Amino acid sequence: MRQIFPDTADREYLELHALLRGLRRKPATAAQGVMRLQGAAGSFVPAGLVARLGERTWRTPGGGQVNEAGALVELASPPSGVSGQATLVSMVGGVNEEADSELLARLLELIRRPPAGGNRYDYRRWAMEVPGVSNAFVYPLRRGLGTVDVVIMSADGLPSQETIQATQAHIDDLRPVTAKSSLVLAATEKPAAVTVRVLLDGLTLDAARAQIHAALTGYFALLAPGEVAVKSQLEALVSNIAGIVDRQMTAPAGNVVPAVNDSAVEWVRLGVVTVELLP
Repeated sequence: MRQIFPDTADREYLELHALLRGLRRKPATAAQGVMRLQGAAGSFVPAGLVARLGERTWRTPGGGQVNEAGALVELASPPSGVSGQATLVSMVGGVNEEADSELLARLLELIRRPPAGGNRYDYRRWAMEVPGVSNAFVYPLRRGLGTVDVVIMSADGLPSQETIQATQAHIDDLRPVTAKSSLVLAATEKPAAVTVRVLLDGLTLDAARAQIHAALTGYFALLAPGEVAVKSQLEALVSNIAGIVDRQMTAPAGNVVPAVNDSAVEWVRLGVVTVELLP
């Protein structure tokens, strides 16, 4: 009986339920970014160079040459003239294979909100069909009449340019021809620094810092692009921690309001967290 319903079906039967609706499990996608190497000027860096950090590995897609004498991850086999350590400057995208819960969520969304000729739910569903997209937010009319824009995420972070381009092409292939314009983009991060002074009872300052940071991280992780970070809610998170009997939050000065306009969609993220004792 459990295989009859998609929300109770085992993995292979869930995939069959999804296939009946034209859905397939999305494969894993690799992250992309910039890695800075050090070495002697003129040293050649081949394509396929592997760098490791813990259980994660990165591979260079193309070759190059060190153009500065002194231009940490470990290189598996550093070429001659190149240091065995490198610095990851930036890395975006990268999503694991779609989990059963994620595939089920897409299937239930399709059942509950069937295709409707290009409404906002259709645009979100089209974006979510692309490998590497873990979430999508739709902004109708952001750039004027006839426009529909979609902000996408990869693993709850910023997507790679390759994922943005793939999503744009997929939506352009499916959207109504009468729609004036549709744009797929990444959000613009807006860091929000938090400074708070606390009075403690039975809690060390280091423990308070760790718990405050964890609470704030959880709060900001749930914010969508364009959503306001409410200062009173941040203060409540700190006040609710056992062992904190009083607090004074000096930053942010008020609610952190992201811009949503024809030039950008800002996404409020947690910045530097400073926790000190009340005098």
